[in-house]
Amino acid sequence: MQERAENLAAVGFHPVRHAFELGTIAIALLALASCGGGDVATDPPADADDGFKIGLILVGPKEDAGWSQAHFNGVEYVIENMPDASFDFADRVNPADQPNLQASQVADDLIDSGADMIIFNSDDHKDDALATAESHPDVAVIHASGDSAWEEGQNFQDLPNLSNVMVQMEFGRAIAGCAAALETQDGKIGFLGPLINDETRRLVSAAYLGADYCWQVYREGDPAELDFKVSWIGFWFNIPGVTLDPTQVADSFFNDGYDVVMTGIDTPEAATQAAKAAEAGNDVKFLHYTLPTGCDLAPDICIGVPTYNWGPSYLEAAQAAAAGEFEGSFVWAEPDWEDMNNPDTSAVGFVQGEALSEENTALLSEFIEKLGDGSIDLYEGPLNYQDGSEFVAAGQTATPEQIWYMPQLLEGIDGASE
Repeated sequence: MQERAENLAAVGFHPVRHAFELGTIAIALLALASCGGGDVATDPPADADDGFKIGLILVGPKEDAGWSQAHFNGVEYVIENMPDASFDFADRVNPADQPNLQASQVADDLIDSGADMIIFNSDDHKDDALATAESHPDVAVIHASGDSAWEEGQNFQDLPNLSNVMVQMEFGRAIAGCAAALETQDGKIGFLGPLINDETRRLVSAAYLGADYCWQVYREGDPAELDFKVSWIGFWFNIPGVTLDPTQVADSFFNDGYDVVMTGIDTPEAATQAAKAAEAGNDVKFLHYTLPTGCDLAPDICIGVPTYNWGPSYLEAAQAAAAGEFEGSFVWAEPDWEDMNNPDTSAVGFVQGEALSEENTALLSEFIEKLGDGSIDLYEGPLNYQDGSEFVAAGQTATPEQIWYMPQLLEGIDGASE
């Protein structure tokens, strides 16, 4: 137990008490000192609520200005809307930062300390989510990403207490790709990519499809002149000595003449390096990722942010679990096309930045409207993979399974598929 306590202290194992206002939440590190130098504390603080408790396991730091912060905010949304709820969290739970600690171990300790529901927020936590659901059948387990609860998927596991929750990020990526194509001056768009898997291939491909459509239809550009390139760093964020340095990768885009860079990594290097390039006199712009405040990093050159809102899906799951009605399911949460940035109804949004011109705002709004009513279907064939093999035949539309499981990037994208 002492080793587990030390490991949890290393990643940061924190109780968040509902009794505090969200703006002044007290966050305390559960270290050995808090339990007399012995076992990790398993009892909630004396003044904490005895209601429903969520355990949140984050792959990165909770204030990464991206992916993990969005999930943290999503659970805060649950706390705001469930009066008897509270949550504990552990961040930086990944094999590179903590090679001897499994996320399932963290889940065990969160459950020991009273968690009624566990949320894993990374594709890298797939095996841990499965292990936790199997070993704790009375605990609701959410894996943000993954397909283990998808009966039509390739990796279905019949675990009634496990749900996958994902938002339809493909729409956000397509909108971001369109915005990039509208604002690029020379048709050179860079995508700062994390690691390579089915998920990231489909998201990069969605961004390309949005860029290609808007480049051709709104810019009346030659598709052969659209230079859309992805460079992968090797993980969701920078780990020195393990990944490529995203600062250098972003700089290489700008040095090679890419005037718009969009990001798929969890941290803000695309924004910070774009700001430096702009300060040096380059006409460059960027698109941030997932967090609504992403443009605040460099407002003047931010085109926008595709945002992903986990709060409503997490709230629905937590309310069901608290009522004893939780059932494992596969949730691929949709945008609210009538009000995309509504925090209570829409899983996908787009926050416009100052660098998106008035003319292009109108064009992007038209693109979004047509995505929503189905008059634009980016997945209608013919579409090919990078190697020229068929993805979707002419006259056909890709199925959800085809979109989810993408073994290659699409034809027209410059960058590695494996």
